[in-house]
Amino acid sequence: MTNAIAWALVFIAAINSTIGNLMLKKASGNEDTGLLPLISNYWFIGGVAFYAINVLLFVKALSKLSVSTAYPVLACSGFLLLTLMAGFFFHEKFSAIQWLAMTLILAGLLLMIKSA
Repeated sequence: MTNAIAWALVFIAAINSTIGNLMLKKASGNEDTGLLPLISNYWFIGGVAFYAINVLLFVKALSKLSVSTAYPVLACSGFLLLTLMAGFFFHEKFSAIQWLAMTLILAGLLLMIKSA
């Protein structure tokens, strides 16, 4: 496996993490139900499945990349994607401070990738 493929796996894992989180949000609904109904919720099961795929892809990428670089890239990518997708799908609003924070995270992400 090349470094490029390993990095692609990291970014695909971040996408899977984002999808998983969005599905878990959808599973949570607007009311407080017990744990048992949540476990049998299709959105919940799908979210957990996407998390599992995320872990598998990330472990495969770690065979080529250092964890000290790959994990921050995974976490930052997932965070940025999730934030933007939550705004799109759930109409969550962001303050100017949150936009600034996302910009700083993106800058840090780019620095991590460049230093790898």
